[in-house]
Amino acid sequence: MNGWTIHKGKILSLIKKDIDTDQILPKQFMKKTDKIGFGKLLFFHWRYLDEEGNVPNPDFILNSPGTADVSILLTGENFGCGSSREHAPWALADFGFKVVIAESFADIFYSNAAKNGIALIQLPKQTIDSLAASLLKDTNKKMTVDLSKLKIYFDKEEYNFKLSKSNLDRIQFGLDDIGMTFKIFEKIKEYEKRIKV
Repeated sequence: MNGWTIHKGKILSLIKKDIDTDQILPKQFMKKTDKIGFGKLLFFHWRYLDEEGNVPNPDFILNSPGTADVSILLTGENFGCGSSREHAPWALADFGFKVVIAESFADIFYSNAAKNGIALIQLPKQTIDSLAASLLKDTNKKMTVDLSKLKIYFDKEEYNFKLSKSNLDRIQFGLDDIGMTFKIFEKIKEYEKRIKV
């Protein structure tokens, strides 16, 4: 996983609350254990009209012209609720999403997303509504997210956000659980030396 500190990208506005992990990636696709190829299955039942994924739903926003290269998702409260499956953030990451902005997130999804290089940013509902209204006027607008300053830059405005130090490390340095452990490898070795009898 490649880390990132500053990301500038196009935004997909999907303002709907309680989008659960089964809506993000349906359970029938849970058989794969690697992270590749899930992007085409993202929001599968909303995105396609058939069970094979060959007939795009023209009414779903991700199938609209100009959305193939979106990388920031603006959405509703309690995003990622439901089961704890990590496949849901795999699908978002494989599609190309680097940032999800919502009023709130499910706890387990929140930690799973950071492990896959996705920054989950909480903003007040009023701010999200304002951003969504701006995107209705121009869907090609881009947003910049700066993890070093914990700021969002959009439409000549700045928005502050918070992320924990561990999640920042995961995203900026591209670290999974094993990578986070290796960050303190020297301390682990020192501890092992001390406890040897």
